Amino acid sequence: MIEILVNLGPRSYPILIGAGALAAVGPELVKRKVGRKVVLVTDAGVARLHGGEVVRSLGHAGFDTVQVPVPEGEEAKRLDIAATLWERLLDAGCDRTSTVVALGGGAIGDVAGFVAATYMRGMNFVQVPTTLLAQVDASIGGKTAIDHPRGKNLIGAFHQPRAVIVDPAVLTTLSDREFRSGLAEVIKHGIVLDADYFQDLESNVPSLLTRDLAILERIVVGSCQLKARVVEHDEHDAELRWVLNYGHTIGHALEAATGFRRWVHGEAVSLGVVAESRLAERLEICSPATANRQLRLLAAVGLPVTGLHVEPASVIDALSRDKKTRDGRTSFVLAPEIGSFRIVPDVPSDAILEILKELR
Repeated sequence: MIEILVNLGPRSYPILIGAGALAAVGPELVKRKVGRKVVLVTDAGVARLHGGEVVRSLGHAGFDTVQVPVPEGEEAKRLDIAATLWERLLDAGCDRTSTVVALGGGAIGDVAGFVAATYMRGMNFVQVPTTLLAQVDASIGGKTAIDHPRGKNLIGAFHQPRAVIVDPAVLTTLSDREFRSGLAEVIKHGIVLDADYFQDLESNVPSLLTRDLAILERIVVGSCQLKARVVEHDEHDAELRWVLNYGHTIGHALEAATGFRRWVHGEAVSLGVVAESRLAERLEICSPATANRQLRLLAAVGLPVTGLHVEPASVIDALSRDKKTRDGRTSFVLAPEIGSFRIVPDVPSDAILEILKELR
């Protein structure tokens, strides 16, 4: 397996990437000298596809495993679900040496990580992401959270995992919609962090869409390397890590304004990237060619680039609760060129409104 170290001093951990990695979950926990009790948090669909292999790996390694189901998608990221998980941890007799293993997409990792961060003020946590979005983004960096009716990820904590174990082969089991959703995060990494990586994506759209395993592993490794370096320099989201929120400022607001029901996360991010690239163009931060190049790649992989169908005022209201908002002013990460970024404070609300109206 390929190993990428996220170097955070005493909170450092590896990202382990390779086909067949699910079978390594048990042995990797043994290496970390954790307690015998493991709570595996997953949803019914993922459990059916991949739960058996992970449970067998843990059992063969000598762990006592309790499997706890949660709802699929954003429905898992609720306070009542977190409360149920706390109860199950207590029922299982878990202590701070026990481990929560999150098997699933980003929402599973978010709620399981939040529970691990808050149970007895923190217990072991391992990410085993099964969606492209989670493998390249959500599982790395220690952000854990549940949603609030008034905004996404408003209740949370930073809690780094002990390890992230990534099996690119499981991506062949995703629906086309979920797979494309993850590509939004992959494309985002190229836009703001690495022009060569973005060009590689442009050149390999057909192989990406057919899920060629060699290409999948290469882009997963590339995105994980990019995100790891950002997290190392800004563990707690002080400012540099905001670069990873490109497309998310408006994307999260779109999700909140529609009750988290209209789009899967990557679709909202894709629309957010389009809106924020057009915002950069309007503010004369980037050229039309730079904005259009982003739109073309998003469209080429089947992500939405038009048709918000949302009242702009409701999106502006949701933006007011963005975590980058300070004293009522929202900062944006914008891309002057492919492979670079700029943090722009206090973007005029009328400019945002005009862009949202254009994309309706």
